[in-house]
Amino acid sequence: QLQLVESGGGLVQPGGSLRLSCAASGFTLGNNAIGWFRQAPGKEREGVSCISSGGGTTKYADSVKGRFTVSRDNAKNTVYLQMNSLKPEGTAIYYCARYALSYCSGYNHRQPDYWGRGTQVTVSS
Repeated sequence: QLQLVESGGGLVQPGGSLRLSCAASGFTLGNNAIGWFRQAPGKEREGVSCISSGGGTTKYADSVKGRFTVSRDNAKNTVYLQMNSLKPEGTAIYYCARYALSYCSGYNHRQPDYWGRGTQVTVSS
């Protein structure tokens, strides 16, 4: 059964860091680009980042550039999102998602074909 499971969310102070994990089962994650998205209360879901199937290409939303880093370990069938210098505006449910294709071009304008259930990140003092 195909599954994506996010973990690593929690409560963090502004300026703090969290590392999210996206663990895949039921398919070979190394064949697919993986995106990270987030949805804050009362707001539309937005693309945060994308990593190509081999990890050679990464993309970031302007709002997180320089603070977030996406990486992957295909041997572990896992993708990570390191989030540094977190801001209160980063409070959201964070989702990972699988793309049918292997690349990240236009990732925020293409629909993934499978989504995880999300993990809550709360940035507050």
